[in-house]
Amino acid sequence: MRRLATLLLVLTFSPPLFAEDIRIPVGQQGLPEMTMPNRGDSKNQVLDRFGLADEERPAVGQPPITRWDYREFSVYFEGDRVINSVRHHQRTPSPPKEDLQP
Repeated sequence: MRRLATLLLVLTFSPPLFAEDIRIPVGQQGLPEMTMPNRGDSKNQVLDRFGLADEERPAVGQPPITRWDYREFSVYFEGDRVINSVRHHQRTPSPPKEDLQP
């Protein structure tokens, strides 16, 4: 019985139960005013608005999903229609090392 009480006491006050909750905000990717293809647009509409992609990936899976990579975003197609547009991560420049020292 004493072992059970000791075990319960240890588990009650163990550090994982009082772990700190750290929230890291996700930075906004790309420029907020950047336009991208809309869901449902056709490949021809994307070509007219944004021109040729820097790279066109071949279709994968069933139904076939195609990806066009532009400099700042990628466009995913199912058949001839846009299903999603995703901005690429934009790195923020880190401060010079001399600014970090007190």
